[in-house]
Amino acid sequence: MNEKRRLAWFILIRVAVVSLFLISTVILNAKEPESINETELFGFYKLIIATYLFSIASLIILRLATGLNRTLTYAQIFWDLLLVTLLLLLTGGINSPYSFLYMLSIINASVLLARREAIYTASLCGILYGAILDLQYYGKLERLGLSPVPAQQYGANYLFYTIFVNILAFYLTAFLTGYLAERVRKSENALEEKAIDYEELERLNSSIVSNIDSGLLSINNDGRIRVFNPYAAELTGITQEKAYDRPLSEVIDGFTSFADKLHTFCEGEIDYKTLKGDQMIFGFRAVPFTDKEGNSVGVIINFKDLTQIKRMKEELKRADRLAAIGELSAHIAHEVKNPLASISGSVQLISQGDKIDGADKKLVDIIMRETERLNGLINDFLAYARPSQPLKIPVLLKQLITDMASLLTADPRFKNVIIQNNCMEQLTLAIDRDQMRQVFWNLFINSADAMPAGGTIKVDTVTGDKGETGMFSGENVKIVVADTGSGMAKSDVKRVFEPFFTTKSAGTGLGLATVYRIIESHGGIILVDSAIGAGTTFTMFLPVK
Repeated sequence: MNEKRRLAWFILIRVAVVSLFLISTVILNAKEPESINETELFGFYKLIIATYLFSIASLIILRLATGLNRTLTYAQIFWDLLLVTLLLLLTGGINSPYSFLYMLSIINASVLLARREAIYTASLCGILYGAILDLQYYGKLERLGLSPVPAQQYGANYLFYTIFVNILAFYLTAFLTGYLAERVRKSENALEEKAIDYEELERLNSSIVSNIDSGLLSINNDGRIRVFNPYAAELTGITQEKAYDRPLSEVIDGFTSFADKLHTFCEGEIDYKTLKGDQMIFGFRAVPFTDKEGNSVGVIINFKDLTQIKRMKEELKRADRLAAIGELSAHIAHEVKNPLASISGSVQLISQGDKIDGADKKLVDIIMRETERLNGLINDFLAYARPSQPLKIPVLLKQLITDMASLLTADPRFKNVIIQNNCMEQLTLAIDRDQMRQVFWNLFINSADAMPAGGTIKVDTVTGDKGETGMFSGENVKIVVADTGSGMAKSDVKRVFEPFFTTKSAGTGLGLATVYRIIESHGGIILVDSAIGAGTTFTMFLPVK
C-alpha cells in the first residue's frame, strides 16, 4: 500500500472513530441528560464538527495536490494530538477514560511515518498528558471548566503513578508498533520489488514472443489457440484475433495427424497451404506446460518455415548428383569421341570408293547420318559436362529477348506461340551473351513443345530482390519465364534438370541440364514450378553485376 493510500485510510478511520464517539454521546445524552454538562456537550459537538471539516479538507487536498503527502501526514498527527487533548479537557482530565486515544496517535505515527516519529509522538503524548494532570492538580485549568478537586482527592502519589504508567504505555506502544510497522514496510517493499520484477519479466516475455523469428503458439487442453505471435500470423496469414480460441487443426490443418501426440513432447514436419494457395513446409516442436501444482494446462508449439531450406537441400543434392554424373560422363564421352571419329572417317573413305553398290551405299549413308547425330550428342554433352567460363559483358536483357523472339518466328513450332517480352527497358546484366542465348533458346523450345496448339510465353523481370532464395546475397534480378503449356507432374519437376531425363520422344535430356549449368556458372540459380494443366514457370536469379 503506498503512502498516499495509507494516509487516506487513516483519515477515514479517524472519521469513523469520531462518528462512534458522536453516536455514543448522543445516546448517553438521550438516556441520562442530567449526567452531561451542556457546556461540555456543546464544546464536544464543536470539536467533532471541526474534526469532520479538517478530515474532509485533508481528503480533498490529498486528492488534488501532489508532493504534500509528508506535510499532510504531520498535520494529521498533530490534529489527533490536539483532538485527544481537548477531549480529555472536556471529559474531566484525570477522570477521563479517553487517555488511551493517545496510543492511537502513536500507532498512526508509526504506520504513516516511522519508528523515530512514533517515539517523538509518544514523548509529546507524555508531555501533554502529564501537563493536563499537573495543571489540573494545581488548579490552573479552572478557567477551562476543569476542577482541581478530583486530582487533589487522588493525591500527588496517585497522580505521579498515573502519569508514569501512561508514559510507559506510550513508549511501549511506540517501540512495538514502530517495530511491527517497519517489518510490514520492509515486506511491502519486498513484495513491490517482486511485483516490479514480475512486470519486467512479463514485458520481457511479451517482447520475446512478439519478436522471435519463428512461429509461436499455445493451445489449452481442449486444443484451442491462446497465444499466436506476429511471426505465426505472418507465416499463416491469420491474425491473433482471428486465430484466438479456434481449434488448432482448423487454423493449421497439418497438425490434425499429430492431435494425439501434441500433449507429450514431440516434433516433426507438416504441410501447410496458405490462403494464397502457396504450399509450405513447417517444422515444429511441441512442449506441454503446467501450472504451479503440476497440472497440465496446455501446449506450446514452436514452428518454422522449412520450405526454402528443403528446396536448398534438394538443390544441393541435385548439384552434387549432377557434378558426379557430369565428371564421370565427361570421361566416357571423351573416350567414345575418339573411336567415333575413326569410324566416321573410315565410312567416309568407303563411301568415296567406286566399287560400292547401291544397297551398301544406303547403309553407308545411314551410318554417316547416325554417326553425325551421335557426334552432335556427344558435343552437346561435353558442353554440359565441361562448361566454359562465361565471358561476361554488359547486355540489355530486353534486346536479347527481342532478338531471340525474331529468330524463332521462322521455326514452325512457334507458329501459334506469342512471346511477351515484359523485361524492363534499361535493365543491363553482366552475362555471357552466347550462353544466355542458349539458355533462353532451350527454355523457349521446351515451352513451345509443351504448347503444340499454341499459347503464350511471358518473360518478366524484377530487380532489388535480396536473398529471396536464401542461397546468395547481394543485389540481383529475378527473371521469370512462364508458359501456358500442358505442365509437368511433380515427379518430373524434381528431375527436370538431370542430364538425359526427358519426357520427349526425340529429346536428349541435355537442354535443361545445360541451362542449369550455365545459370550456375553465372553465380545464379534457377527454379521450376509446374503442375499438370497449369503451365510451367522457370525462375532465374542472376547477379546484376
